[in-house]
Formats: sequence, C-alpha cells, structure tokens
Amino acid sequence: MDILWSPWRYDYIKSDSPTPSSGCVFCDVLSNSLSDDENFILSRGEYNFVILNIYPYTSGHLMVVPFAHVDLPENAGEASTAEMMKMVARCQKAIRQVYAPDGINIGMNLGKAAGAGVADHYHMHLLPRWIGDVNFMTAIGQTRTIPETLVDSYNKLKDHV
Repeated sequence: MDILWSPWRYDYIKSDSPTPSSGCVFCDVLSNSLSDDENFILSRGEYNFVILNIYPYTSGHLMVVPFAHVDLPENAGEASTAEMMKMVARCQKAIRQVYAPDGINIGMNLGKAAGAGVADHYHMHLLPRWIGDVNFMTAIGQTRTIPETLVDSYNKLKDHV
C-alpha cells in the first residue's frame, strides 16, 4: 500500500461543514462556510471559478469549473463556455509566469470512462509539465512527488490568475 503524506488535508478532514455533502465536491466547496483562500479558490468570474486541484498531479494543477452543476459543455450556456476559455487562457499565462514549465496539459475528462473523477460537474484541468517529470516514482512506484504544499501553490498563483 502506498501512503502519501498530505498534511494540508487535515484541516479539511476535521472541518465541521455546516452543509451536508451534495455528492459533488465542487458544489460542496461553493456552499461551505470556508473562505476562498481556505478552499483554494484562486478567482471567480460570472459563470466559472478557478481552483487548485487538492489532489494535484503536479504543482500548480488548476481547474476552471462552472458554478452551475452541469455534466457536459454542450449543456452549459455559451456565455459560461466563452468565459471558461478566457479563464483558461489567463490560467495558462499565470502557470507560465509562475512555474516556467516546458509545457502545459489542458483538457477535460468527460464521463467516468474518460477518467472523470467528478463526472457530473464538468471542468477544465491545467497542469504544468516539465521534461522528465514522469520519473521512476510515477512509472515504477506508482507514486507522484509534489515538491510544494497546496498553500505554497495557492500563494504563488493567487495574484496571477
């Protein structure tokens, strides 16, 4: 069994959320009583928000998420999808400025078969990538190493997104 140490999760696990889980992590984040800083929400638009992935594949792994609980982009309004793409462009620029990666993965996993962890509430992932970032730990040990805490990632990106 692989055990990953993630001390930033303790406060989240122990928090007394005033609202019961809706079954959607994004809706729960939007309805809990924690601040945007505590929820790692980097910015809010009219239709979407930007949040750090609390289970990142790399440091700086962001998501752009609609406020509306919608399963597919085709079921979202044109204003929401247009704003999402503007936010994606802003996030991509922020990741380049803050992390100077060799590349960036941008994409969606629509449906469980496509790898969506939250299949009922679509969202766009942005992940900075570096040549050689898939090393023996991931390939052999099936474990990722993240060199900074979520708080550090949040503080680095907050003023850029």
